[in-house]
Amino acid sequence: MPRIDGAVAIVREALRGGDRDFTAMELRRAVVLLSIPMVLEMAMESLFALVDVFFVSRLGVDAVAVVGLTEGVMMLVYSIAWGLGAGITAVVARRIGEKDREGADMSAVQGILVALAIGACFAVPGLFHAAELLQLMGASPAVEELGKPFMRIMLGSNVLILLLFGINAIFRGAGNAALAMRSLWVANIINIILDPLLIFGLGPVPAMGVTGAAVATVIGRGCGVAYQCWHLFDGRSRVKLARRHIRIAWEELWSILRLSGAASAQFLIASASWLFLVRIVAGFGSDAVAGYTIAVRIVIFALLPAWGIANAASTLVGQNLGALRPDRAERSAWLCGHINMVYMTTMAILFIALAPWVMGLFTEVSAVVLIGVQALRIMSAGYFLLAYGMVLSQAFNGAGDAMTPVWLNLVCFWLVEIPLAWYLSLWMQRPEGVFIAIAISESLLAVLCMIVFRRARWKLVQV
Repeated sequence: MPRIDGAVAIVREALRGGDRDFTAMELRRAVVLLSIPMVLEMAMESLFALVDVFFVSRLGVDAVAVVGLTEGVMMLVYSIAWGLGAGITAVVARRIGEKDREGADMSAVQGILVALAIGACFAVPGLFHAAELLQLMGASPAVEELGKPFMRIMLGSNVLILLLFGINAIFRGAGNAALAMRSLWVANIINIILDPLLIFGLGPVPAMGVTGAAVATVIGRGCGVAYQCWHLFDGRSRVKLARRHIRIAWEELWSILRLSGAASAQFLIASASWLFLVRIVAGFGSDAVAGYTIAVRIVIFALLPAWGIANAASTLVGQNLGALRPDRAERSAWLCGHINMVYMTTMAILFIALAPWVMGLFTEVSAVVLIGVQALRIMSAGYFLLAYGMVLSQAFNGAGDAMTPVWLNLVCFWLVEIPLAWYLSLWMQRPEGVFIAIAISESLLAVLCMIVFRRARWKLVQV
């Protein structure tokens, strides 16, 4: 039993959090202590999408299509949020590694200011142009009418999304991954409670349909942000904000903008590719969109924990470079990659074996189930290599070398994935061509990441 007791002890330590020096402790221990809360954090983030589509699928195919098409637009917002988070994590982690706590605090404030500004800017088109955006995504008249309130609420709450991602990035960069995890626990518990209540109604609470899912998500995220802010200013977290920090620090602000801009470009390239793919799938009808939407939500549920491991690599690379330990930074990235490969391969096997059962949890429409099963099985074929690609991309970001993944994403997603998806779907006259293109392009991205990472130019980047 000693091994079990030891495993339980390290899980408890990881969930408890605290002020630790991840640049000095044994490397495997550092990876595990960071990865556990980051994996759980990403699993909690994925629950927003999964819970929403679980309940909305009871309302019919058009309601699922509303969620799927809105998610296509939201992916652009998430791309900015992910990019901002990557920039914040890199700068905060580097300052923590340099033992510059005041610099880490100032960097955190600059990240919050950027999140507020970007979130406000992105809310405007969602509030005033929801119908036009749905039309652009290829929505039918029925889906457009049903989806306008949903899209207005989801896009109008962009400030909360940017803050939730940005502040959690501060916690991750500081090595306080347990706090980031808990903030999403708070948000998800509230969302899970409110989703069925607002969608279907209960007693004096009216049934809001698909719009209720958006309201529940916004309230949950708002509570998560309130929890984050409480811990940023209560003086107990590793980043401790005070009134003196609430000002513009141009050098730190520029570092975050520079890195976040490049990191956002990575995700925007991938998200724009995803938009094109959804548009291609929409040409095969609402059943195809619904099946693909449910499959993607399930894949997100599988991939976001893997992003947690990748985020652990980003933090360790940034902190170790700040502590002038580049070789340890490189070892930490490969170790995270190996762990991620085991996890992703396991998920691929489960998807291939259990795809019909998993899809059956969300819909009973046979045409939708068939499309979803094919999507899950084909896309999971590339998970073995994708595991390394995810980790090494984040390792580049943690090192401050955010432009390298930009160029790799541009090649793999725009020059390979989109043309290949269009050609294969046209040739096959079925949406499976899109799924095959996804598996091929993501595998290619992983191979290129490995080749470039071994050249080690990222060790010389200054943040």
